[in-house]
Amino acid sequence: MAVNHTDLFPPSAMQAIDAAAIANGLCGRGLMERAGAAVAAAALRHWPEMKRALVLCGPGNNGGDGHVAARHLSAAGVKVERFGLAAKAGSDAAWALGRFPGAVADLALCRPEAGDLVIDALFGAGLDRALEGDVAVLIERVNAAAVPVLAVDLPSGVSGRTGRPTGPCFTAERTVTFAAQKPGHVLLPGRALCGAVEVADIGFPARMLTAPAPVSINHPALYLPHLRGPDAAAHKYSRGHLVVFSGPLISGGAARMAAEAGLKAGAGLVSLATPPAAVMAQAAHVTAVMQRSIDGLETLEGWLDDRRLAAFILGPGFGADATSAARARAYAAAVASAGRRLVLDADGLSAFTGHGETLHAIGAAIPLVLTPHEGEFRRLFAPLAEDKTLSKIERAQAAAARGAAIVVYKGADTVIAAPDGRAAVNVDAPAWLATAGSGDVLAGLIGALLVQGMPAFEAACAGVAMHAAAARRHGPGLTAEDLIAAVRPLPLTAA
Repeated sequence: MAVNHTDLFPPSAMQAIDAAAIANGLCGRGLMERAGAAVAAAALRHWPEMKRALVLCGPGNNGGDGHVAARHLSAAGVKVERFGLAAKAGSDAAWALGRFPGAVADLALCRPEAGDLVIDALFGAGLDRALEGDVAVLIERVNAAAVPVLAVDLPSGVSGRTGRPTGPCFTAERTVTFAAQKPGHVLLPGRALCGAVEVADIGFPARMLTAPAPVSINHPALYLPHLRGPDAAAHKYSRGHLVVFSGPLISGGAARMAAEAGLKAGAGLVSLATPPAAVMAQAAHVTAVMQRSIDGLETLEGWLDDRRLAAFILGPGFGADATSAARARAYAAAVASAGRRLVLDADGLSAFTGHGETLHAIGAAIPLVLTPHEGEFRRLFAPLAEDKTLSKIERAQAAAARGAAIVVYKGADTVIAAPDGRAAVNVDAPAWLATAGSGDVLAGLIGALLVQGMPAFEAACAGVAMHAAAARRHGPGLTAEDLIAAVRPLPLTAA
């Protein structure tokens, strides 16, 4: 089986797959043997000069993987010491322990030293409660010793479902997981606590690796099939006309950045819909971007008779006062009534605080993309934001269903979710992307892909990928203006 490195499975789904595989004739001990061998191979490959391998073995299958890894490392000439908890009699973990007899010392006796490698095979992804007692003390001791940790499946103490620590947890330099990654490997802070993640193929049939809801890492295969190639007969209108609503005189820069990003991302034509008092100020700053003076709802509704207007962006610098918020809701409803696509960002999102039913009605009528950062998400979907039991993926999925919209829940681990349960997690955004105006640029990228005919979920995934790629291309010291300049077209095929 070729390992799919992009699909994400919550621990409960992976446990069900494991049970189904064994029920269908796959040998559980064989799976454990291959898992432990993969861990030992990773240890030898990345720490060939280790003085000792301190293998911490839990009572379940994760601990069984650790016993197998210890046996392989010992056979390779590594000095191995095991510490752990008793395996349940008759279990596969007890079988693995029996194949490598010898002392398994109490966890309280483990004293890591310089030159040691700690292999954390205590609990893995299946545990979702705080670790206490000797385990918690040992975690603190290992972390303080500053020795490398190789985690089996997931660092003990990190939730495989949410990526959040449940209490004390290991900080691993590397993690070996099996068959597929879990959400905890890619959601923060789990991604940082896992270190580099290796996915080992231990023999699960590909037909069994079917997620209950399609959740994956954001990757080109999600969106490239929906990207249109260049057409020699194309003209600016066939490439799509994108409109960005501009705000008051003092805050027009955000809308300009969204508009300019839209041009760089391939929209054939981009216009600013500008209040009359701000038209001259915008004209002093834009060249390729066009303008239309919009002095109210009646003017907008008249312009919407032009069917070439394909998609709209509403929110960047639009205004956050009550009058602006009411105008934003009215403009969004007009766009929806005209059957156009819409991206709501920044002030356009805040305008719908307390107006969830109106937002859902708009999303039910047209392709709608919402791009909240953490604060905007909290204002718009307060009950979801306050529910500490949910992962970021689960929050985004629930918000997408409530808003009947694609939700781009921004951050270093941006989650893109659709009302039908699809979700993708972006994992390659650099830290320097956290800069003023970068969200306006993202809105422009997504809007440009919408006017070029991409479905909303795929356009959001592609826009997030373009955004991160542009930031990586530029490097540290990035400003929003730099980000726009660094935008490049998407490749037509995956690398």
